This record gives sequence, C-alpha cells and structure tokens, in this order.
Amino acid sequence: MSDKKVIRLRRARRSRLKLRELEAVRLCVYRSSQHMYAQVISADGSKVLASASTLDASLRGGNTGNAEAAKKVGLLVAERAKAAGVTQVSFDRSGFKYHGRVKALADAAREGGLEF
Repeated sequence: MSDKKVIRLRRARRSRLKLRELEAVRLCVYRSSQHMYAQVISADGSKVLASASTLDASLRGGNTGNAEAAKKVGLLVAERAKAAGVTQVSFDRSGFKYHGRVKALADAAREGGLEF
C-alpha cells in the first residue's frame, strides 16, 4: 500500500476506536475517485442499519464523483436511517479530510434530519 493510504487508514482506526469506546451509532463514509458510499452502522459494529451510494439505481445517472452526487447520497442515507429509527449518529469520515465531497455528504445528512 502507498504511504498516503496507510496514513489515512491509521487516522481512521484511531477515530473508530474512540467511537467504539463511546458506543455510538456511526455514519461511515468512503469515497473513491468515482463514487461515494455511506453506511449507518450499529453501536457494536455488527449490523448495517442503512446504506446509500452513488451506485444505487436512483442515483446512478449523471456524474457520480462530485459534490452534487455526495449531497444526494447524504440525503438518501438520512432518509433510510430515519426509516430504520436512527436519528442520532457520530460521523466517521474514515480518515478523509473534512472538505469537498465528504463535507457535502455530511451537510446533506444533517439537512435530511440526522443529528451529529
């Protein structure tokens, strides 16, 4: 693995250990060069309560690797999480910087009704 990826994974591990210690339901985000993925994971980490990505049929058309697509994913994951009975989450950015697409997804999830 490249040094850049190793450093990101180290940051992600550190934050996930803290969230596990707090026993918080987490909104986990992953971004690739082409897509955005978001999952709401239970406090013990054993179940995925809701998920959304740019690979979903409803979001598939158009660009999938920009901030506009990330906003759509954020709104969709918030809608699905509320349907599953989850309103309070902790944001797990997976070691990615909080700007651009990651920030757009988080802001949209807040607009959709999730509380961080």
